[in-house]
Amino acid sequence: MELIKPRELKEGDTIGIISPSAGAATIYPHRLDNAIKFLKKEGYNVKEFSKTRKNNDWESAPAKERAKDIMDAFLDKEVKAIICTIGGEVANQTLEYLDFEKIKQNPKIFCGYSDISVLHYAFNVKSNLVTFYGPCIMTQFGEFPRPIEYTLEYFKKAVCSINPIGEIKASEEWTDELLDWGKKLDLTRPRNMNKNKGWTWLKEGKVSGESIGGCISSIMHLRGTEYWPNYKNKIFFWEIPEGQKFDEGEPLSTVDSYLEDLRLSGVFNEISGMIVGRPFKYSSENYEKLKKKILERTENYNFPILFGIDIGHTDPQITIPLGVNVIINSNENKFEIIESGINE
Repeated sequence: MELIKPRELKEGDTIGIISPSAGAATIYPHRLDNAIKFLKKEGYNVKEFSKTRKNNDWESAPAKERAKDIMDAFLDKEVKAIICTIGGEVANQTLEYLDFEKIKQNPKIFCGYSDISVLHYAFNVKSNLVTFYGPCIMTQFGEFPRPIEYTLEYFKKAVCSINPIGEIKASEEWTDELLDWGKKLDLTRPRNMNKNKGWTWLKEGKVSGESIGGCISSIMHLRGTEYWPNYKNKIFFWEIPEGQKFDEGEPLSTVDSYLEDLRLSGVFNEISGMIVGRPFKYSSENYEKLKKKILERTENYNFPILFGIDIGHTDPQITIPLGVNVIINSNENKFEIIESGINE
């Protein structure tokens, strides 16, 4: 089924900001404020919704209220793009309260990552909508002293143009440093960056297919539900979030179990290729162990695997439209998004 593409984001347009999962904007308002200032300087208008700055334990608000904000943003005629403040753990609670037909009738740019993966999958399956796996308001647009240029470049290529993003180039440097937002240490200096050695190929090959994927722990919430997508001939991308502690990555044993779940679910029988994001807060030892585990779980499959891409919980990050055609080609060391996610 052909997916619906939203219109491009232009200077003077209004960006709606919602908090469909965690309520961190209440705890760290300076991150949201920084992002809004930046977006306004870029020439955009900004609109917050009723629960954007609310907090209720580990959620911004009860599920029905968060779902209402999502619907209000899609139905608001002024809003051209919707960007989430941050991820969390409970976006899945909103799904039963969403009107996917109305969302389908009002397609808009929808962007975020981490737990927002749940909404990307739901909009893809239920509303046939191309959405954008990319920066959140607080984590990327609220960066001090400004968002990382690489992140901005690929965000604009994805949502501000009718042209395909084209060939993806690896960032020159990256970071997963955490500066305490609670103490506002994030306002004292830019984060320290590491030299990027580039991506690697765990398995070689050349394939094309539609993109699908997200944060591995979040998408696994949907396995066995009506929101689980068709993976046939898709290029599946995934990345690893923080663990129970924000300064640690998801345990390797947990990621290994997710990969086995995907294998047992038949996903690896269907996909044509795999793209893996740079893991968050992994030691060099765990980095190599992760590669080994990926190869073990996929040993009976022949699809190419590209590892270490700038997606997810490290910065900077690219923006990937879900549902568009991409190519990965080990012979030319190339990752290319050849179809636009924007309606011409």
